[in-house]
Amino acid sequence: MNYLAHIFLSGPDTELMIGNFIADAVRGKQILQFSEGIQRGIVLHREIDAYTDMNNVVAETKNRLRPEFGKYAPVIADIYYDHFLAANFKAFSKQPLRTFTEEKYSVLQQNWQILPERVKQFLPHMMQHNWLLSYAELHGINQALTGLSRRTTFVSGMENAAQELKKHYELYDQEFRLFFPELIAFSQSRISDIGNPKPLQ
Repeated sequence: MNYLAHIFLSGPDTELMIGNFIADAVRGKQILQFSEGIQRGIVLHREIDAYTDMNNVVAETKNRLRPEFGKYAPVIADIYYDHFLAANFKAFSKQPLRTFTEEKYSVLQQNWQILPERVKQFLPHMMQHNWLLSYAELHGINQALTGLSRRTTFVSGMENAAQELKKHYELYDQEFRLFFPELIAFSQSRISDIGNPKPLQ
């Protein structure tokens, strides 16, 4: 669910960004339906997720969330980290967040015909309510988490997760600041190394 981070970590490569953004909606051999550049973005997304899942700092964030939010702790952690990226965007990019998000929305619109159906279902709503920009504010995070809570099959408690963030804000912020520079370095390294991807099963 950390859409902003995945888009940001793609760098300036358009196809890489598209692949990174749509990866969760692509299964198995479906990857072969896309151009080589988009395939590389899908692979990058999956490697970013794997690296994040194994990181000790991220594990601390999720472990703190897990007693109250159970299996939804990783989703909440992703959204928290997107908040801190958005709120501190000028520390990571020379571009203002608003300009950055508008440019990425435009690219996705221009490539609408190749987007998976699952992405086409939520992208108009994302753009209308400007999720990527709204993540910078606590009320935006609250709206995102409350919306996710309404769509879960089981009771998730995610509608209360913004209050948890507010309560321990400095602690979560510190963990983000420890982790995200490492993730940037990892992503840049993988962008350089990823060759022709094979389908992931």
